[in-house]
Amino acid sequence: MKLVNYIFVFVIFIYSSSFSESPSSFLTWKENFKKTALKNDISEKTFDIAMANVKFLPNVIKYDRYQPEFYEDTKTYIGKRTSSKKVSKGVNFYKKNFNLINTIEDQYKIEKELLLALMGIETNFGTYVGKMDILSSLATLSYDQRRSEFFTNELLILLKLIENNQIDYKTLYGSWAGAFGYFQFMPSTMKNYAIDFDKNSYIDLKNNKDAYASAANYLSKIGWNDDQPCFYKIDLSPTIPKKYLNVSAKKLHNKKKLKYFRKYIINSDILDKKFDNLEVSLITPDKDIIPDAENLSPAYVVFDNYEIILKWNRSLRFSLAVCTLKDKFNDEL
Repeated sequence: MKLVNYIFVFVIFIYSSSFSESPSSFLTWKENFKKTALKNDISEKTFDIAMANVKFLPNVIKYDRYQPEFYEDTKTYIGKRTSSKKVSKGVNFYKKNFNLINTIEDQYKIEKELLLALMGIETNFGTYVGKMDILSSLATLSYDQRRSEFFTNELLILLKLIENNQIDYKTLYGSWAGAFGYFQFMPSTMKNYAIDFDKNSYIDLKNNKDAYASAANYLSKIGWNDDQPCFYKIDLSPTIPKKYLNVSAKKLHNKKKLKYFRKYIINSDILDKKFDNLEVSLITPDKDIIPDAENLSPAYVVFDNYEIILKWNRSLRFSLAVCTLKDKFNDEL
């Protein structure tokens, strides 16, 4: 591990250890949040039952500050998540759920390879969905100042789902960030896109039927296009103006038609000319994350589908890993 990473780990350790016990201010936050919840049509009964055992989780703050997306180089990050073992496990999962997966692919027009890739990376095909108390995780992140507004809203949505008997609060164990189920849906995604596919009057995102249909519905609604690629790995010319290089996932900027960028792409012969009129972005994901990273390598030209995956998880590397694993499944299925 490089010195910079050691320093970062040390800072995170010091920061998280200062929260080794629930601060009294968290209890004050909880009292104030209850007032907010009641104003947002959450009944006092629901709040008191669902939030009774909610506590501050210092590890959640540590995980939030030290995510793999913040320190692993692209090659390492992708390699860990798209291994031959992962592909083999996905193929076996597909064989066991052949009818369901093909039915959902036909109904929602979302490739089975993409759904397998997302499920594989998110929860290793449902074998690891997380063990964190989601209500406590969301409360901790709402109390914290880094992204308080976002997580406060997610917590309110989750309480409303509990209020409406759409989800059982006793089942809410998942990721440190509050995501739930086989595809790791945040509460707002549950609310807007989750589907009761098996028609049993209950949405169970730890059930293959509801989980797969919900993921396919989400991707369909936010615009996945199976006629377009996700990305191409490219070699950039040193003459490329730096303003065209994206190093952050927050918002990709300075898009141009693919044909415009060809003059800056050394291996442009790998790019299918039928996509020349599509607007694309250029990303160099290691530059602002990895110490001593090269300016122009690794580099990728990314399409609208890549940005669809960014909506799922706003990380340059996550989107690259998903699309890479999808391509590997394309070669196997």
